[in-house]
Amino acid sequence: MRIVIDTNVVVSRFLSPKGAPAQIFEKWRLESFELLVSEPVLSEYQKALSYKHVRARHRMTDEEIAETIRDFRKFAILVNPAEKLAVIKEDPDDNKFLEVAEAGGAGYIVSGDEHLLKLREYRGIQILPLTAFLAALGSIQNNF
Repeated sequence: MRIVIDTNVVVSRFLSPKGAPAQIFEKWRLESFELLVSEPVLSEYQKALSYKHVRARHRMTDEEIAETIRDFRKFAILVNPAEKLAVIKEDPDDNKFLEVAEAGGAGYIVSGDEHLLKLREYRGIQILPLTAFLAALGSIQNNF
């Protein structure tokens, strides 16, 4: 199974090393799913982790943030979407997550972003909040 994780989930994981955001990254480490990213997604992850107010909480250095992005590039599946989408008019930057999911054959986008979540589904890709995805992942794994 392939998924895309929105930036807010990534940032939350580094702000709180326990809880649902940490659980999803532990599931990824255990190879419960494959993570899809693109260069624009990685760039957004890096930018969000570098915000001053975010840094004040996670206390990562520039090098640690860069290393985190290198790890995503190394361990996730890097896709280069060919199709530019204009589905989310209220926040066009969110379209990059749909593009990656579509190009990489994702089954899910995991997000806390209201613009993505209100879609609920796009071209067969389910868009779920973190806790709902973790519940669905547990259900899927229990069926095997």
